[in-house]
Amino acid sequence: MKSPYTVALSVVAGFGLGALAMGGLHAQAKPPVYYVAEIDVTDLDGYMKEFSPMAQGLTKKYGGRLVAASTRVTRLEGEPPKRAAVVVWDSVEKIQAWRNSPEMKEARKVGDKYAKFRSFAVEAVPQR
Repeated sequence: MKSPYTVALSVVAGFGLGALAMGGLHAQAKPPVYYVAEIDVTDLDGYMKEFSPMAQGLTKKYGGRLVAASTRVTRLEGEPPKRAAVVVWDSVEKIQAWRNSPEMKEARKVGDKYAKFRSFAVEAVPQR
């Protein structure tokens, strides 16, 4: 029969190994990249009916996750855009694949009829 000390030591060692494994897995995860678009919409109705569904479908197809999109943009400094959108991606490479895809190039031709765009990507800071 095992002594209580052996059992307790085995339990503590098991927890320690599990914690180390989880820490290692967490450290390997790359932080997301945020795509931010400032959109100066000139025809909101056309933008919402024709461009927005195409862009959102392609964003999802290429792995982006829309987290914010609205005309309700609060001014903190400078002039706010008429519309803004934030999309989370796994990497800058995925954003570039989406932006350079033939489908998105065609969608942007439609979007350019209804708005002017300014966009950029921001890499997140690793959380610890």
